[in-house]
Amino acid sequence: MEFVIFTLFPDMFQGVLGESIISRAVDTGAVSIRTVNFRDYARDKHRTVDDYPFGGGAGMLLKPEPIFAAVEDAQSSSEPGGSTRVILMSPQGRPFTQAIAKELSECKRIFLVCGHYEGFDDRIRQHLVDDEISLGDFVLTGGEIAAMAIVDAVTRLLPGVLGNGGSAEDDSFSSGLLEYPQYTRPKSFRGLEVPPVLLSGHHERVDAWRHVHALYRTWLRRPDLLANFTLSDADKKLIDKWNRGDLSDVDGFVPT
Repeated sequence: MEFVIFTLFPDMFQGVLGESIISRAVDTGAVSIRTVNFRDYARDKHRTVDDYPFGGGAGMLLKPEPIFAAVEDAQSSSEPGGSTRVILMSPQGRPFTQAIAKELSECKRIFLVCGHYEGFDDRIRQHLVDDEISLGDFVLTGGEIAAMAIVDAVTRLLPGVLGNGGSAEDDSFSSGLLEYPQYTRPKSFRGLEVPPVLLSGHHERVDAWRHVHALYRTWLRRPDLLANFTLSDADKKLIDKWNRGDLSDVDGFVPT
């Protein structure tokens, strides 16, 4: 997969994308990541990328010409074949989710356009990009942090990137539930014990325990997610018990 990030601040990406799993993914050829400073595509001697909004208003808007030129140049120089998504980082976009990360992991290449200043000339939104994505209901100084998050979330879903192929499948949101609680050695720490079922070696019992506790954690912390999760009859009975205050099926961690 190829990521191309269009930004006025390419140096922001060196530390984040040059470490850990993403760095290894680049080294193995699973992904390629490059940044394009769209100021290089400004036509005037001052390399101007922003201007005042027509009709007045606070702040400056990014001009269409440099961004159109940068994206179109990258499109023309890309290898043929495969799908390309051009995505605008915008607080007006659809909220980024694990499902969207999975959707994007099927693409051949992803172009991420990072804004700055007060916003974009709307012709960029209407006629250049395919999609708009937001990290949530808040405003950042620019789109760079959002682009980093998308690169990270999508890269870890690519085949061979994570050492354990099941790691991504067990992540929070991948199944529709938050992830179940996990423990490692020592089995006793400051009087706090690992739930005995996890030490039993009985895989079916462990799987059942994990499902119950993933369901419980979701019910407790993100009940909104349950609206889109297919609950079994057993799940519904458990939730009914928890709604009545009966937590006898839950162990191993304090409900906070």
